[in-house]
Amino acid sequence: MSGLRSKITFTASAVLYILFNLRIGADLTTTLQATGWQLLQTVPYVTGITYVIIALLQYMSDGEKLPWDRRLRLFFAFGIIAGLLFGIYEYAGVDVSGGK
Repeated sequence: MSGLRSKITFTASAVLYILFNLRIGADLTTTLQATGWQLLQTVPYVTGITYVIIALLQYMSDGEKLPWDRRLRLFFAFGIIAGLLFGIYEYAGVDVSGGK
């Protein structure tokens, strides 16, 4: 991770990971608690999927190790997908109008 573009895209993927897992609450405390709970629910699955994909990639490249930034980029990518799917699941079918 040497170039400026690489650092910017790495930071952008980390910010997107947090945004896709952000759960808005009534106040800051509720938002932080809901986001923390969201991360606690998805991080084990995302870590496992990332571990399997990294092992597969290393096996296919005859044992050549992936750099740490590539590993984190994969983690962020799978975390964004998991956050999106979990968010759709949470908010699907919720009546926000309060009507019956």
